[in-house]
Amino acid sequence: MAFPIPDHLPRKLDVSSSVLSKIDSATFQSLNSSVASSCRAELDESIRLTKSQIHDRICTDSSSFQRQLSSAKSLQDRLGTLSGQVETLNIALLDPKACSGLAPVLLEGLEVHQLLAQESLNADILSDSLSHLSECRAQLGALQKLVDIGDLPQAVVASHALSSLLSAVRGPLKNASVTSGMQNRLRVLGNRVEELLSSAYTESVLVNASEVIIKPFALVPQSLRPLPLSSILSSISSTSLASHLSTLRRDILTHYIEYAFNQPTSLTVSSVKDTFGSLIHVLRRFPSPPNTTDNASPLANVSTTLDFLHKQLFLALPPTHQQSFRRSLSKPISTAVLTHLLIPCLPSQLEALPTFLKLANKAVDLEDKYIVGMLDASSDREIKAWVNNVCTHYERQRRSCILDSVRKIIIQSTSSSEPTFYAHLPLSQDTLEHTEHTPSDEGDAWGLDDDGQSFKTGSSKSAVEPEEENVWGLDDDLEEEIAEKQQQADPVTVEEDPGDAWGWNDEEPVPEEPVQAEDNAWDDPWGDDSAPAEVTSAMRPTTVPSQHPSANSATATQKSAVGRKQPVLVTNGHLANGTDDLSHHPPKSEPYLVSTLAKSIIRAVEDALHEGKSLVSSGIFPYSPTSTTMPGTLITQSGALVLDLYRAVYPAVAAARLARPGDIMKFANDCFWLAEEVGRLATYERGVLVVKDKLEGCRTVLQVLADSWYQDGIDRQRTALCDILSSAKGFTDTSDQDRYDDCEMAISRVVREIRSVANVWKPILPKSKYYTAVGAIVEVSLQRILEDILAIHDIPEVESHKLSELCRILAALEGLFVEDSSQPSFVVSYVPSWLKFSYLSELLEASMADLTYLFEEGALVDFEVDELVKLVRALFADTPLRTKTLDKIMGGHPVR
Repeated sequence: MAFPIPDHLPRKLDVSSSVLSKIDSATFQSLNSSVASSCRAELDESIRLTKSQIHDRICTDSSSFQRQLSSAKSLQDRLGTLSGQVETLNIALLDPKACSGLAPVLLEGLEVHQLLAQESLNADILSDSLSHLSECRAQLGALQKLVDIGDLPQAVVASHALSSLLSAVRGPLKNASVTSGMQNRLRVLGNRVEELLSSAYTESVLVNASEVIIKPFALVPQSLRPLPLSSILSSISSTSLASHLSTLRRDILTHYIEYAFNQPTSLTVSSVKDTFGSLIHVLRRFPSPPNTTDNASPLANVSTTLDFLHKQLFLALPPTHQQSFRRSLSKPISTAVLTHLLIPCLPSQLEALPTFLKLANKAVDLEDKYIVGMLDASSDREIKAWVNNVCTHYERQRRSCILDSVRKIIIQSTSSSEPTFYAHLPLSQDTLEHTEHTPSDEGDAWGLDDDGQSFKTGSSKSAVEPEEENVWGLDDDLEEEIAEKQQQADPVTVEEDPGDAWGWNDEEPVPEEPVQAEDNAWDDPWGDDSAPAEVTSAMRPTTVPSQHPSANSATATQKSAVGRKQPVLVTNGHLANGTDDLSHHPPKSEPYLVSTLAKSIIRAVEDALHEGKSLVSSGIFPYSPTSTTMPGTLITQSGALVLDLYRAVYPAVAAARLARPGDIMKFANDCFWLAEEVGRLATYERGVLVVKDKLEGCRTVLQVLADSWYQDGIDRQRTALCDILSSAKGFTDTSDQDRYDDCEMAISRVVREIRSVANVWKPILPKSKYYTAVGAIVEVSLQRILEDILAIHDIPEVESHKLSELCRILAALEGLFVEDSSQPSFVVSYVPSWLKFSYLSELLEASMADLTYLFEEGALVDFEVDELVKLVRALFADTPLRTKTLDKIMGGHPVR
């Protein structure tokens, strides 16, 4: 094969290719004899040249050519001789006609040997099969004989041997009919033996609700001698024995373990002979009369049952099932002791714990001797672990009982009206001073005109002169004495009669029973005729919140009447005249209404703390170094859980009741009273530090809850009043009689609503919180009306008179801030916008000169400059006088 020339190299065309290309390029017309002759001549010339080149090449190296030629001829001769010899050998070896051929002779010998080997193998297989069949037949006969004579244990051994022989069958016997027949016969005999053994077991071990019978020996049909129980249990199949033992375990646990814990019973063990003279062992159960057995008798019954089983049954079990059957009894017995004895008998009283601990120690001894020593050495010792933590279990049970009882009390309290009592909020020295400094306004406190008329309802009153005796009639020494007595007051909560809701009555006896808040709720609950009553010193003083008029309001009050001394507003928002003389004794405390449910809650907390301390002091449960908590800790901590439960449950179950304004404030009082009482308990708590911390945390949460519900009660009334005022639609177009009637009805509704809520709150809240709450809802009403009126761009004269009349309707609310008709009201202390609103009603009907005079005298400092500008533009026409007045107002309030 020539080496292919690459395409990129030049090719040398041979003559034949050139000739063929020439013939191919010739057409039918151009192809003639001359072209053919030239092609032939070209080929002949090429042949001649090639021969010439060959001849020249041979002549060039003649000796080499001759040598190569002689070598080629020699190779040719040797190849011919070798081919002849190979042909001769092939004929001698493979020719079937030659009798001496090696291959035919060899093949014939191999065929003869194969036939002989097959005959020998057949003979061996037949011999082995006959021998194995003979052995199986003999074993089957022996098995049949053992079954017939009732020797069941040996029959089981023979059955296993025959089964092994039949399993070892190989070759043609495996599917032979004789083998199938023997297997069927073996199956029948095996089932018969299993049936007889199960019958023997049933006869030997009998368990029912009244007795357990165990026979050491059992007779079977056609048996020459009784079979021992151990042989029966060892011979029965593993599957059948597991089923029997499972049934036995169930019956033992049901009738003799669990039943012994649920019903009073007694057990007896006896050994008697049956009618055939065979010895039998019997465990009998008899019901005991009620209330004749103690709590330890079930443990004795369990011990008796396990001793009987260990002696009569456990030792007879085969080793393969003995340990597993014992272990299967361990866990249920431990569970039964815990579930049916120890946990139900766990006492709920501290006095019964010593007796119970003796019972628990007996249960631990039972576990050590029987459950661990007899049944399962690798047991988890659940009983001992439970008894080691019996203190924790007792405390958890008590905690659950305490919380459940409190939950029932809370739920029951919502199903009917709650009894109430009056607690007292002690006042600090600062609070006493705030309380005693009620405003003593002059009749013309705002100096609007000279006829002595005042905006407030009631007669005018002259200003209090500095040398005048103080309205409370106290001096500095008496104030110090009151403060000293308040600090030394005993922490005793006194239940006050609702007729004297503020508790200023020490001449009448204090009722012992709680009273209803609704009884005489508005029948002078703040009587001031009697001396201060005893108060709870643990109550934290509460100061009046900082809803006070601004400093500008104070300045306006000072300068509202020219040429006359006016009372001064102090920093706490009350008016004072600069003297220390008081007209009568101020109260040392403020009564407020609390439900007896709160007292029940705090009593439950105290009982829990006391019970925890009693448990510690009893020494019944000594402190263990491995324990994470000290005895009594869980019970003591349940006091804090009682408070958490109250905070979580009561708002949910009393949701409908808490929608009423009185009940929501009563709940706020309950939370506040609980916070103060919890603070008292935390102060005197000398036990575990974590309990003290939890009580402090509960106190903080309850205080926040009280403040939140108190504020929520106020916010709900604010929202309701704003909704009512929204029906006035901004107090516009009051010149129209229908619109005026709508606005008048809205304001009247606001007045009625505020009075109604005040009547509800007055017997419930302490005085300071009452005035703060009522002042807050009055303030939001005034603010809303102020915003609406000041937002009107144009107020004609008719509308200004109508709006003034509407504003004067709210003057009736000033009576809510009067404690004594002979004393002026202190509304400005709790309603910061009262003076501003009062001036608004006057400004609506005032002339430009009056307005300018009031502005120059600094009486309008409560108004912002922008508000006065808007009001002037809305009230007066655009005149040079109005422009001059506006310029003066926009220059800012005068500095005094």
